[in-house]
Amino acid sequence: MQINEIATLDYVVIALYLVSVMAIGLYISRRTSTGEDLFLGGRTFGWGLIALSLFASNISTTTLIGLSGSAYSTGIVQSVYEWMSGIPLIIAAAIFVPLYLRSRITTIPEFLELRYDRRSRLFFSAITIFTSIIVDTAGGLYAGALVLQLFFPSLVLWQTCFALAIFAGLYTAFGGLKAVVYTDAIQAIILIVGCSVLSYMLFAQHNFSWDSVVNSAPVGHFSVVRPLDDPGLPWTGLILGVPFLGFWYWTTNQYIVQRVLGARDIKNARLGMVAAGFLKIIPLFIMVIPGALAISAFPGIENSDQVLPIAITNVLPAGLVGLVLAGLISAIMSSVDSTLNSASTLIVKDFVEVNPPTQAGFAGSNSSLSEAEMVKYGRITTFVLMLIAAAWAPMIQNFDGIWIYLQQMFSIIVPPVVVIFLVGVFYKRGNANGAFWTLVIGTLLGVILFVLAQLGIWTLHFTSNVGIMVAISTLVFIVVSNLTPAPSAEVVERLTFRSSLLDVSDEGGSWYNDYRFWIVILILLMAYILMVFW
Repeated sequence: MQINEIATLDYVVIALYLVSVMAIGLYISRRTSTGEDLFLGGRTFGWGLIALSLFASNISTTTLIGLSGSAYSTGIVQSVYEWMSGIPLIIAAAIFVPLYLRSRITTIPEFLELRYDRRSRLFFSAITIFTSIIVDTAGGLYAGALVLQLFFPSLVLWQTCFALAIFAGLYTAFGGLKAVVYTDAIQAIILIVGCSVLSYMLFAQHNFSWDSVVNSAPVGHFSVVRPLDDPGLPWTGLILGVPFLGFWYWTTNQYIVQRVLGARDIKNARLGMVAAGFLKIIPLFIMVIPGALAISAFPGIENSDQVLPIAITNVLPAGLVGLVLAGLISAIMSSVDSTLNSASTLIVKDFVEVNPPTQAGFAGSNSSLSEAEMVKYGRITTFVLMLIAAAWAPMIQNFDGIWIYLQQMFSIIVPPVVVIFLVGVFYKRGNANGAFWTLVIGTLLGVILFVLAQLGIWTLHFTSNVGIMVAISTLVFIVVSNLTPAPSAEVVERLTFRSSLLDVSDEGGSWYNDYRFWIVILILLMAYILMVFW
């Protein structure tokens, strides 16, 4: 089975999509005049925009191609990274949203300076900037270019990478986070609609019989709890790795949390994150299961990366192919624009601007940069980062397996970060020295473990390593904190957990606007999915 040629109507649909996105981004740029506009969208986002933007920013081309390909070749176990996102989103909504928004921070590392000191802020910020550009942005461009080459074989890799970067970089640099969020919302809708149509038509080939789908796949294909020796995701990784990786991604990752920081209030931020938890269940049904549906429809596909492209071009009629391809391009754009904007924000706010905290628990208000300077530096930084990512992206093809290992490098940076945020918000004795040395020691130990794994000396799955390193980092954090002076009472009072954080008395609204009600529904839904696909 081959990937069919693209019809003229599909080109028209894709062109209309690209023109629309650019027009929206440039229109919004006319209203971007301050640093808060550029980096936080003027703090005006409602819960719906936040939820759609979180969903779109998280779904990349590697997610789309990888999830369907994995479901075709090894089963649906990788879907847990999607629908189990509700767990860290719930934690973030209940505890960290009020801490972040009441502190008036612009960057997540800025919270570390308030809770601990500037050393931790700059250390974490530098790591985040590097991974955002070299791994996330460049990786998104490279993966996106490879996917487009499947449909359009005449495309040149480096030219495609630069074209994608310039397109996303233009509306991101001029329109800032507001342009990113509004275009993300459109991209999320296109993505959901396009993939839903494809899923429906593949399911129709099974006469809408779930038993037929299950019987057409190998035994265990629809199980998410796998044996200890499973190469994809053993059950230990499901328990020890996935929740911590999810917490890092949804609670401390600047390019994800930045749209939450731009919420108009705590109520909308919380509802947006919980709504995103519901949206993250959708990929199981429109991106993962379609890969399994393709087993009987297109047997014998050797390269799993071609499962989705083959299904798109062989199942959908002209016009709808263009719509789904627009969704794929949307996935590229939403990941690239988000990482560019967040990395630019980190550089300007954490390294260029001199803006010390005014008091414990609140970000500083006396910036060393004027609003015009902040916008100028933000746009310049975005363009520079865009060029760096576009130049690096084609080089990834020379690394082959090493690039896959770089994806596992997240298991190095995640554990100490999880500890200083998650443990740090509950362990009130945790201090600046404990946080800084947890970052340093935890990262170095993670690098050693990574090297030992590549040499074949350490054979545990990298998701299991995350759990082990979280335990070690927690020990470092507690020991060092107890050997050095305690944080001030004011810092502890403002920036650690207290039961009043969960309260909604100052948010108003009816019961159906209470984030806690929707949290209960989300937990029940995730538990049901786990039981069904156990």
